[in-house]
Amino acid sequence: MSTNQTIKETIHANGIDISIYTKDIKTEYISLTDIARFRSIDPRFTIHSWLRSRDIVEFLGLWECLYNPDFKRTGFDTFKKDAGSNAYTFSIKEWNDQLHGIGILSKSGRYGGGIFAQADIALEFASWLSPEFKLYIVKDYQRLKTEENSRLSLNWNLNREISKINYKIHTDAIKDNLILPEITPKQESYIYANEADLLNVALFGETANL
Repeated sequence: MSTNQTIKETIHANGIDISIYTKDIKTEYISLTDIARFRSIDPRFTIHSWLRSRDIVEFLGLWECLYNPDFKRTGFDTFKKDAGSNAYTFSIKEWNDQLHGIGILSKSGRYGGGIFAQADIALEFASWLSPEFKLYIVKDYQRLKTEENSRLSLNWNLNREISKINYKIHTDAIKDNLILPEITPKQESYIYANEADLLNVALFGETANL
């Protein structure tokens, strides 16, 4: 996931800043590394201790089966066979390379790097770490989503009002400059519709029919 394609946001849970990288609702990742700092000075060790559990590996596999159509289910049974044993180590790279997993990833970089997971998985980790801390995360995450929805609604309403104003200007211009006396009502209707589509593309990036 390239940083120049993502938006970084932060939620605040009981004094801990937790990074979120998002491009759209399907590719939003919460930092497990930041969550782990609530309990540990070595977040990576804490995360991999959690990933050693057979129950967690099965949870990750179920999540991928539900949300990832490219997940290699046939290879999953082989991947999890040693999960939970003393010698077992979960490899995020192998999970993603061999099974085409998308739920958890390791992001390199001195600043903003770490281990990230999609929201369902991140909250499962937070619950394992501390149910109380998970509630703080959920509270501020909901606050972030509410603010995002408000911004989207405001932008939509603003575009709608601009569209209404411009549409009146547009139709008046069509009437004064494009509607010739000799054209039929059907031709007039076609001209208005065609010009309206041009306006929709300019404002919203799509025609009214899409």
